[in-house]
Amino acid sequence: MDFINTFSKNLYATSFIEWAGVVTSIVYVILAAYSNIFCWVFGFISSAIYVYLAFEGKLFIDSALQLFYVVMSVYGWITWNKISGKGSKIVMRPAWFHVKVLVVGSVGAFLIGFIFDNYTLQESPYLDASIASFSLIATFMSAHRVLENWIYWIVVDAFAIVLFASRDYAMTAVLYFIFTIMAIYGLWKWTVIYKKQNGSGNDNFLHNKISHA
Repeated sequence: MDFINTFSKNLYATSFIEWAGVVTSIVYVILAAYSNIFCWVFGFISSAIYVYLAFEGKLFIDSALQLFYVVMSVYGWITWNKISGKGSKIVMRPAWFHVKVLVVGSVGAFLIGFIFDNYTLQESPYLDASIASFSLIATFMSAHRVLENWIYWIVVDAFAIVLFASRDYAMTAVLYFIFTIMAIYGLWKWTVIYKKQNGSGNDNFLHNKISHA
């Protein structure tokens, strides 16, 4: 009950700028799920807002991550715009690719967490570092239309709920809950598109899935 009361109080006290970040972030994910290039415009705006909010909450890793998102929004726009005229397709990566991703992401999370744990006032350094490390990877995958990026976002967003709730950003915690649900939808939506690219039948999809393993 105390948690619910505290959460409700924090939700009511949500600032206008946080609401702006929430709304633009939701629009970004919706457009990304539909593979709409304008998602990067809203991603740029929402990330710029969260650079400030995360810094204010002493989540310095996340603030730096959001700054990276600002840059990646420009990169994503350029990349999607460049390949849109070449029959851009959603792609899948083989299992070995994801093994390397998990190793690199985990090492990156440890190193970032260690640095910020020992040399800054960063709150929840290893949790924030893990979110940051795998978010960087997922963002690059998204920019290159890799279907599995949504799987990484599902996990990352779930952990981000815990992080932001612990810093009293109630609305942002709700936002990441919405992100988790939307990432599941995005995974389904891109899978449908991928199936259509490679034949509409389940047998064709399974054949392509096996051929990438």
